[in-house]
Amino acid sequence: MSAGDETDSKMTTVASPCNSICTIDAALGVCIGCFRTLDEIASWMRLSDDRKREVVQSLPARRERARRR
Repeated sequence: MSAGDETDSKMTTVASPCNSICTIDAALGVCIGCFRTLDEIASWMRLSDDRKREVVQSLPARRERARRR
């Protein structure tokens, strides 16, 4: 295995939901752009792909809660 192969195998397959609208809503505790928590944003690169999928799956419900406020 070459060094390039090793790097490729460590790359994530779950894209970040960041859309560069980075403002935290203090009342909701999430970014109003991507709806992740500060902890999720800070740890994104270290999260497993399974955990990233869980986060991404939770975002529509968070978005809906924010919309209803």
